[in-house]
Amino acid sequence: MDTHQSPSSTDPQPPSAEIDELSSGMAAAEGKLSPEGNVKEDMISSKDYLDPPQTPLFDAGELGKWSLYRAVIAEFTATLLFVYVAVATVIGHKRQTDTQACSGAGVLGIAWAFGGMIAVLVYCTAGISGGHINPAVTFGLLLSRKVSLPRAFLYMAAQCLGAICGAALVRAVHGSHHYALYGGGANELAPGFSKSAGLVAEALGTAVLVYTVFSATDPKRMARDSHIPVLAPLLIGFAVMMVHLATIPVTGTGINPARSLGAAVVYNGEKAWDDQWIFWVGPFLGAAVAMVYHQYVLRNCAAKSFRSKYDIEA
Repeated sequence: MDTHQSPSSTDPQPPSAEIDELSSGMAAAEGKLSPEGNVKEDMISSKDYLDPPQTPLFDAGELGKWSLYRAVIAEFTATLLFVYVAVATVIGHKRQTDTQACSGAGVLGIAWAFGGMIAVLVYCTAGISGGHINPAVTFGLLLSRKVSLPRAFLYMAAQCLGAICGAALVRAVHGSHHYALYGGGANELAPGFSKSAGLVAEALGTAVLVYTVFSATDPKRMARDSHIPVLAPLLIGFAVMMVHLATIPVTGTGINPARSLGAAVVYNGEKAWDDQWIFWVGPFLGAAVAMVYHQYVLRNCAAKSFRSKYDIEA
């Protein structure tokens, strides 16, 4: 048995903590380290997620990619299916109720149809287009620099066109007479409510939806909670359902300018057009408020953008 030991194995070794302390002291003496630098380095190393970089406002190269137009087609199709199923539920409920009292889907059933369809379609299209299916959601993501301006414009155009086609399909299935008789599923301010009340209801309802979208797709939560990406479509659908239960008595619940526009175009009622501005201004205002609250209050993006040394982990 070889009993020879090298000098390096017999010499006493200083503890690792002492080595680290000695190295840090030497670096500090040479001006290579500062307390602020150590704090920032510790903060960066402790983060277990990365915020995606902001999307450029204009990206000319994006316009030449098939992935953009595939996403636009997905938004068109999803909004068409959403409006068809949702508005058909409203018309079907009214037809059934006229035939036999309490035989329709009811307010709860209508809310389930809207929320459930959104959950299904977000799940189906999230990997292709992000599953917006709503100009207000697209607007909120544009403000937070998560989508570019050309993509947002194409998404909104596709959503509005899809909503018009979806409402037209409902009219074709139920017939022009019944479609017009039951209001075409168009959003209108209910009697007894002021326009300001309708505007507030639409803004608050959309704020709930967009806040849920930001929270369910937050990269920090998705990195730390593996179940969040799976639950995101369900949570967004539940938000839509709950808002419908609260807002149907006031405005019939828009919270989606494309859905309101599509039904108004096909139904073409005077009151639907008179109240149409409520279903654009309210949702866009609510989306902006939700974006500011989530991104600049909860996620501390304002402090991060100024790179303050007093900033803490968001």
